[in-house]
Amino acid sequence: MEFPVVRPRRLRRTPALRRMVAETHVRPEQLILPVFVREGINEPVPISSMPGVVQHTRESLKQAADEAAELGLGGIMLFGVPQTKDAVGSGALDPKGILNVAIADVAAQVGDALPVMSDLCLDEFTDHGHCGVLDESGGVDNDATLEIYAQMALAHAEAGAALVGPSGMMDGQVGVIREALDAGDHTDVAILAYSAKYASAFYGPFREAVDSTLQGDRRTYQQDPANALEGVREALIDVAEGADLVMVKPALAYLDVIRQVRDAVDVPVAAYNISGEYSMVEAAAANGWIDRDAAILETLTSIRRAGADVVLTYWAAEAARLLR
Repeated sequence: MEFPVVRPRRLRRTPALRRMVAETHVRPEQLILPVFVREGINEPVPISSMPGVVQHTRESLKQAADEAAELGLGGIMLFGVPQTKDAVGSGALDPKGILNVAIADVAAQVGDALPVMSDLCLDEFTDHGHCGVLDESGGVDNDATLEIYAQMALAHAEAGAALVGPSGMMDGQVGVIREALDAGDHTDVAILAYSAKYASAFYGPFREAVDSTLQGDRRTYQQDPANALEGVREALIDVAEGADLVMVKPALAYLDVIRQVRDAVDVPVAAYNISGEYSMVEAAAANGWIDRDAAILETLTSIRRAGADVVLTYWAAEAARLLR
């Protein structure tokens, strides 16, 4: 009987050997923590469809930011949940609006120890739940929305955001925002562009997290899940318009798109491990069907292996502790 000469198992024999030859690593500085801050509450409010995630008060948000900085995370992404909404999302531009004051709170709290990022979109602030203002026919008016995005970018920059994250999938949004920031003496504020954002079924829990009032769907501006090349094209357009980083969202159902975008662009690539992906793992773990900690790290490793330089994930703080 002939025995094998080549034995790949030799390098799998011990944990130390496996660590030595690991091709992909997940480190705390590669993880960004998305957080929700809600106006008018006195204590954090649990999000039922996202076990372990809450809508923060301004005070508890500062505590979460302190923890994120202490753990060495790559950043914190802020989403605002206002008490009142209107057709044009005017709360997004109000210097005293919940997102703008939260950016200022966190920026003052952590300084340069943790990059403060802001979601630049209108969906949390509009009573119809869309990412832009509507025209007379009820469709999203791309160019009218861009004018508001430019003002919103300035509001976030003036509040202290280090990076703004335009997530509305409006054509030309990165170019308009870059121009507004530069004209407003905020040339140092970076743009993390949600470039390939798909019309996904996995956003459901997020809608609870931001108290969404969405009417209809977002298929006229978010991407068709069937299209990969379109995602690459969107990322290339955003880089040409001045994006400092580009993002693919969601992550797990679009690992192929992450890889194609990583191969196509010369800026860092982010991927968003979204609410539905989080909740599926949490639900399976709660039922005893999977090993929760192992599943978290395997999920994040898969996103990194696909080519993401940074990963937005609700597990960021917990994963950083596990990685220790």
